[in-house]
Amino acid sequence: MKESVIHKKIYPEPGRKASPLRRRRVFVGMSGGVDSSVAAALLKKKGYDVVGVFMKNWADPKYPCPWQEDRRDAMRVAAMLDIPFETWDFTREYRKLVVGYMIREYAAGRTPNPDVMCNREIKFGLFLNKARAEGADFIATGHYVRLRTSTKNLKLRAKKSQKLSSKIYILNTAADAAKDQSYFLWTLTQDQLSRCLFPIGDYAKTEVRELARRFVLPTADKPDSQGICFVGEIDVREVLRDYIPGEPGKVLTTSGKVVGEHDGVQFYTIGQRHGMGVGGGIPFYVAEKDLTTNTLVVAEGPHDDKLFQKELSVRDVNWIAGEPEWPLSCEARIRYRQPPQRCRVERQETRDKEQGKRTYRVSHVTCYFDEDQRAVTPGQSIVFYDGKVMLGGGIIG
Repeated sequence: MKESVIHKKIYPEPGRKASPLRRRRVFVGMSGGVDSSVAAALLKKKGYDVVGVFMKNWADPKYPCPWQEDRRDAMRVAAMLDIPFETWDFTREYRKLVVGYMIREYAAGRTPNPDVMCNREIKFGLFLNKARAEGADFIATGHYVRLRTSTKNLKLRAKKSQKLSSKIYILNTAADAAKDQSYFLWTLTQDQLSRCLFPIGDYAKTEVRELARRFVLPTADKPDSQGICFVGEIDVREVLRDYIPGEPGKVLTTSGKVVGEHDGVQFYTIGQRHGMGVGGGIPFYVAEKDLTTNTLVVAEGPHDDKLFQKELSVRDVNWIAGEPEWPLSCEARIRYRQPPQRCRVERQETRDKEQGKRTYRVSHVTCYFDEDQRAVTPGQSIVFYDGKVMLGGGIIG
C-alpha cells in the first residue's frame, strides 16, 4: 500500500487540527498476534493512555495451547511500544463459560460456536468489566470490524415505541471483506459498544502488516492463529470424547438404507462428509442427527434435497441498535464468510423462561430465505445485515 494512504489514516490531514483528546485510558487485549499489536500501536500514536493485557484463557497439558509463546510475543510488543503490560488469568471462567457451553451443546446434539461465546463471556464480558474496574475508559481488540455512531435511526429502525438514546452505536463490516469478523460479535450491547474501540477495522490485512513493519513490531510477520486455541490441530471429537460418552448406532440414508455405523451422533455436524466410516462411490453428507433413536441420517451426494432448506428458527436473538420493525427484510449469514443471503425475518414470540433462580428474556424469530440454504446447523450463529450494517444475530434452533 502507498505510504500516503497509511499516513492519512494514522495522522490528521495537513492543515486539520487533531480533535482535543484527554489522555483517555484504554486496555488493549493483546493476544500476541499482529492484529492486536497494531491496534495497541495505533492507539498510542493517537494519544491514548494504553495498557496491554494478555488474557490467559486455557492451560491443559493434554491439549496444549501455545499461550506462553503468545504471551511472550505480546510482552515484546508492549516493551517496544513502552506501555504497561499485565496478564489476567481467566482460565477457570473460560473452562466454565466457554468450554462447558461447548460440551453441553454437543451433548444436546447441536454444533456450537465457541468463538461467539468467548467474545460474549470473556473479551466483552469479564475483560471489559475488569478493565472498567481498573479505571479504563475503553477496551480495544484486534477485531476486523468498524464501530460507528449515529444520531438518527437506521433504515431498519427500532419500533416507534422504543426509546433510544441520541447516540446509537452501530457495527459495520470491516474494510477488508475477507477478514471481516462482525459475524462473531452479534451478542454485543449498546453499553458494551460505548466502551469499545476497534482500531484496525478500516485497514486491509496487508495494510496492518505494513503498519506493523513501520512500527517495528516483532509480530509483523507472525502467522495468523487458526481454530480454537485449546483444540489446536486436534480433532474436536477427541476432546469431546473426554466428556461425552459415545454410543454406537446406525447410519441411514435419507431413503432408510443402513450404510454403516457411527460412534456417537453428538460427534458429527450437519453437512460433514468425512469421518463417518461409510465407504462406497457416492459421497455421503450428514443431513440429520436423531438423539432419540441414536441414528445418523446421511444425504446421498451433495445435491440431496435433505441437505437444503429455506426456513429456520432462531433463538436468543440480540439486536445491536434496537429491535427492528416487523417483518424485517435483510440479508443473513448462517456461517462465517458465507456470502450474504436475502431473507425475511418474522418475530414469533417473546416470553419469560425460568432457568434455576434466573429469569431472562428469550426472543424467537423465524427466518425465510429467498434461496435454499445448504447444511443449516442447529447451534450455529445466524447474523443479520443491512448492507454493511450488522443488525444482530441469534442461535439457529
